[in-house]
Amino acid sequence: MARQYILGSGSPRRIEIMRKNGYDPVVMPSDIEENLPLHCGMTETAMFLALKKAHDVEKRYLASLPAAGSTPQNPHGTPDGQPPVIIAADTIVFFDGEVMGKPADREDAFRMLSALRNNAHYVVTGVALVEAGAQNARVFCDITRVYFKDYTDEELLAYLDTDEAYDKAGGYAIQGHFARYVDHFVGDYDNVVGFPWLSIKKELKYFE
Repeated sequence: MARQYILGSGSPRRIEIMRKNGYDPVVMPSDIEENLPLHCGMTETAMFLALKKAHDVEKRYLASLPAAGSTPQNPHGTPDGQPPVIIAADTIVFFDGEVMGKPADREDAFRMLSALRNNAHYVVTGVALVEAGAQNARVFCDITRVYFKDYTDEELLAYLDTDEAYDKAGGYAIQGHFARYVDHFVGDYDNVVGFPWLSIKKELKYFE
């Protein structure tokens, strides 16, 4: 495909999902601090952070254009001369009125997963699609309800001995070691992974 896409994330799973679906993005991870905004609901929080990431990547991309050897005829240096579309996403977990991002440490991860056991929670992924420098954007979110089994403290502590918990919203990865403690879910599996591809593909049509 001629249009260039920039993925504002270094997540191997997000890269894999795009490539599996025929997209080979330029990978330019956002390096913003993922501070949760105050007094926002779960959908607003996820979309706010996704858009913040997309604008960070857009700013760095536009600043890099002279170094990329752009020309007046094709200022973006892209195959079709069009500005690339930046794709950024942010995933949160929402339970009992709390927006859960990535745990701060082992104690925080234990607190989160203790609260979630034998219960249901929402996983919300906000996605921002931004046409670089063109003031053209789509921001949306996807929601999946996830149900956990009842696991013991010992099982939870063993899980926290792995590296998996500490860079995931809510302290777990549904595609990883924690999958054994997921009872079932209602919604899009890829959304829980952090990249709701069906919704993203639908929105990408606005840039074609």
